[in-house]
Amino acid sequence: MFKTLIFLFIILISTQERLIGQENSVYIKAGLLYDSKENKLLKNKLIHIQDTKIISIGEFESLPKNSKAIDLTEYTVLPGLIDAHTHVLFSQDANEDFSEHSIQSLTMESDALRVLRGSKRAKSYLDQGITSIKDLGNSGLYLDVALRNAINEGTIEGPRIFTSGPILAATGGQIYGVLPEHQNIIDSEYRIISSPEDAKNAVREHVNQNVDLIKICADNLPNKTFLTIDEIKAIVETAHSYNLKVTAHCVTNQSAWNAIEAGVDGIEHGFNLADSTLAKMAEKRIYMVPTENSRDYMNTYVKLAGYEETEWIDNYLSIMKDRLNKAIDKGVPIIAGSDNYTDIKVSRGESSSDMFRYYFEAGMKPLDILQSSTYISAFHLNKENEIGYIQPQANADIIAVKGDIINDFISTIENVEFIMKDGKIYDRTTD
Repeated sequence: MFKTLIFLFIILISTQERLIGQENSVYIKAGLLYDSKENKLLKNKLIHIQDTKIISIGEFESLPKNSKAIDLTEYTVLPGLIDAHTHVLFSQDANEDFSEHSIQSLTMESDALRVLRGSKRAKSYLDQGITSIKDLGNSGLYLDVALRNAINEGTIEGPRIFTSGPILAATGGQIYGVLPEHQNIIDSEYRIISSPEDAKNAVREHVNQNVDLIKICADNLPNKTFLTIDEIKAIVETAHSYNLKVTAHCVTNQSAWNAIEAGVDGIEHGFNLADSTLAKMAEKRIYMVPTENSRDYMNTYVKLAGYEETEWIDNYLSIMKDRLNKAIDKGVPIIAGSDNYTDIKVSRGESSSDMFRYYFEAGMKPLDILQSSTYISAFHLNKENEIGYIQPQANADIIAVKGDIINDFISTIENVEFIMKDGKIYDRTTD
């Protein structure tokens, strides 16, 4: 009798587990599915999701009998998008000076207030279908890590965040004009490097705080200080020993060349890269994250900033378009990143989405833009098996857009109507 009861109990538990599994099992019928690895669109695919993971990709006919599916046959289904250059815990008005605002933020904005404001900005990325972001400093002393952890544990809603912690920089960081007796303020935002040995210790400090990657400022313009090649090499070698990538903020060509010589994995911005530097990046497969904005954004920005002359916008956009296309022609891997921390009176997520408009206006093809903001970005983070690609065992980060993604790219990518992160469906809201 006792054995019979145990057997019945086992059957009951097994049945309950199977029913729970069915409750957490979801199917999506995709009219078009974007294969971000192969960079092509596939017709009529069935995506099976169990809990937080993608289980399989099949044909419509493989839908089990009596199973219901989310009908997205009229949509293009994409992996959750990735913004590979954000500063969620920093914001300034268009008419504010970066250095002055940084000092004000560090001395008059508490860490708690920064994180609370950052959490609202973070949620707005999800509203645009951006389910992952790479957050690159200007985040106090590991406040980005705290925000990431709060999202991961479900305390607040937001995108998956890959954090760098404080930026590793030469003396002064990017905050210029600070008197010698107040330089300690800068230590609240940047990890100042004093030597190659100190550079190694800085990486170890970041490792102990569980960052996801290392961000350096190879130059600090308008401050005149640069990290040396030996310092950057020490950072790269130590970071790589812990399986962390290193990406470098570079404005000047010389700083980018130094960073490349030292072995970094990526270049952020790269506004003034010479052809020879781009060729070297292509040869070494060093990623570039161009951080530019569309004409509409620039027009809004100059109006908010109070600039009277706007003729420079045409020349600026032309130079940046030429730089991007040279990089593409030479084979430099391109990753999409916005770097939008200026308040242009829309949500941060909406401001971030402007990067798609910029890349399109600069001449990138729609599918190439999608690949740069999905698979290539994930590959750069060593996360291509988890995000940026709809495949078995990947995280169930899936969005759907309505429209013609090839022939009407901007209107379509801005028309996100379905958002799923980790298997959870989110309502698209606006602030």
